[in-house]
This record gives sequence, structure tokens and C-alpha cells, in this order.
Amino acid sequence: MVLTEWRYTYPLLEEAGLETWAVDILGWGFSDLERLPPCKVASKREHFYQLWKSHIKRPMILVGPSLGAAVAIDFVANHPEAVEKLVLIDASVYAEGTGNLATLPRIAAYAGVYLLKSIPLRLYVNVLAFTGISFGTSLDWTNVGRLHCLYPWWEDATVDFMISGGYNVSAQIQQVKQKTLIIWGEDDQIISNKLAVRLHCELPNATIRQIPDCGHLPHVERPNSVAKLIVDFVHEDCYKEAECVSQY
Repeated sequence: MVLTEWRYTYPLLEEAGLETWAVDILGWGFSDLERLPPCKVASKREHFYQLWKSHIKRPMILVGPSLGAAVAIDFVANHPEAVEKLVLIDASVYAEGTGNLATLPRIAAYAGVYLLKSIPLRLYVNVLAFTGISFGTSLDWTNVGRLHCLYPWWEDATVDFMISGGYNVSAQIQQVKQKTLIIWGEDDQIISNKLAVRLHCELPNATIRQIPDCGHLPHVERPNSVAKLIVDFVHEDCYKEAECVSQY
């Protein structure tokens, strides 16, 4: 969702020979939104689809961490032809959109969004998200993680998304027919591991892999483990085909 999240894992995927795209989802990254478009779910989906249609142009392996997993499920449910496989990392897919936040008066919504980008709140979230990191590392990751929040249009885009109702994809999960890899940090303090098991049960064609000593963002905290799981998942059909050939 935000390109800086992939600063460790992205190079490893490219080194493994995978063509890798790190995409700014509309309103959440560093794309120029000076002419602020709507940033509700349908707008985010259409923006991503047009990028895929114009540049990628073939079925892809779509990776979504945290709320990005809801983005991925919404996208594949609406554009199944664009996705070959899914990778969902510590997936936030059972929230009922933005809930009561959607009914807030705009002035209250802006106050909440202002708090969302504050350093104390983001430091606290880092304590929950990662396991055993130093204060200095946490402060560095906080400063990097909030860079996109400093753009002048970020507050407007976030309020627009919040008031629109956000992602509510739980009813779409069983529509996903693509082979799916679920990756989960064993020590995730933000989303319960029980939801990983639930997601595994509800997806028709999924496998699950847990990463020990890891919190909510494995692709930041354990990039080598995540990259290996993704690369193996991408190539597993080739491995199986080679095994079948070797038996004859």
C-alpha cells in the first residue's frame, strides 16, 4: 500500500528474478493528488485496474499486507482475470469498513486523521506491530512510515476514504478461487492469529505459513523469510511439473 513498507523485501524479490511492482494505492502513497480525485474503494480499485491494464497486461501474483489484503480481495473479486495467485500478509479483512467513523462530522474526521499521523500514536503502533526492536529503530521506522502523511492532500484523501465507508470484504472471501498463500507473524499483536485460521478455512484454495518471532509486518521485520515464501509460491507449479517429468 505504501511503497516504503517494501524497502527491504522488494530488492530481494527482484534479485530472485521476479518482475516486481510496488504500487501506490490511490490516496495512500506518494502519487500526486493535487487535483484530488475521489478516494473511496471503487476509485482505488479502478485506479489500480487501469494501471494493470496499461502496464502489467497479464495475470499477476497480487500481494497485500494488512489492509492491503482487503484491497487485494476486493480487486480479485471484481477483476479475477487480472490475478493468477494471491499472497495475503497478516490480513485485515474482517473489519466492517471504517465502521462508525463513516458517520463522523467532517471536522471530527479531520481531527482523527490529524491524530493518525502523529508521532506518539505511530510510535505506539510500532510497539504493537514489531517484536523486540529498539527505540531508535522504532523511531526511524515511525518517521519513514509517516512520510506519505506529510503530503498536503493526504488528510483530504484519508477523510474521503473514511467517510465513504472503507473496505468491507468479508462476504467476498469465498468468491476468491485463485491459489492463495497466507503469511502471518506468529506474534502479531494487532490482528489475532485466530483470524489467520479463519481466513485459511474460508478461502477455497489456500495454504498458510507462520513466521516465528515476528509481528504484524513480516515484510518489514523478516524480509528474507517473506521473500523466500513468495518466491517458492510463485515457482511451486514449476517445481511440481519438474517432479512429474522426472518420474517418467
